[in-house]
Formats: sequence, structure tokens, C-alpha cells
Amino acid sequence: MEHSCYVVIDTNVIVSALITRNEESPTVKILQFLAESKIVPVYSTEIMDEYKNVLRRPKFHLPEDIIDSVVKDIENHGIEITKIPEMKEKMIDPKDVVFYAVTLAAQKENTFLVTGNGKHFPVKPFIVNPAQLVEIIKQI
Repeated sequence: MEHSCYVVIDTNVIVSALITRNEESPTVKILQFLAESKIVPVYSTEIMDEYKNVLRRPKFHLPEDIIDSVVKDIENHGIEITKIPEMKEKMIDPKDVVFYAVTLAAQKENTFLVTGNGKHFPVKPFIVNPAQLVEIIKQI
């Protein structure tokens, strides 16, 4: 596949994919695309730390091997952004800033930010919900 889709995956998308019982859910498809290398995850150390911390919350009851598998998929197939721009924009949730900043840092690759919390971010064409990302990837 010559065209890869670069994607910053908000933590809520991964959590949703891992706890849903709906195998056809867009969030599940996004993790499948990750496993099939149809998307290239873009991340920073801070984002990886959030994934690990949130996925291990007791309320989700996620097995350690599943968490490790997802984290390793992202690290092994992804691109780490180390130069993260300073953000001027204020966000509803301060934890969202790093996701937005990393997406901006990777814009030369036309990177998307996929989130279930679109209202937490500025309205930008590269900020999409899981269903929109599934459609974009189908067209690549």
C-alpha cells in the first residue's frame, strides 16, 4: 500500500474499541487498520504514557496482554514525534492538548486526529470521528 494514512489516535477511541461488543464498530475497525498497517499511528511519549495509564484503569477490566499488544502495535508501526509545538489554543480538557499538538507537528504527512470527543478540539478538517476515519481509509 503506497498511501498510508497517518493518525493520532485519541485514547477514548482505543478504550471504546477494546470495551465494545460490536465487532463492526468504527473504533474496532481502526484497531484492525492498525494491525493491518493501513494506518500509521503518530504519537509522543506523553501520549503513550496516557494510553498505558488509562487502559490499565480497573473500571475497564482490560487484560494486560491486550493492553501490551495495542501499545506494541502503536510503537512498532508508528512514528514518534519528539518536537511538539507550543500550543496557543485553550482546550476544554488539558489532557487533549498533546494530541492536538502532535497532530499539528505531523501535518506535513496530512495526519488526522481521530477522537470520540470532537467538541473538545477546534473545528479543523483533520480532526475526525472514528466513522469519518473509516470512510477516509476505505477511499485510500
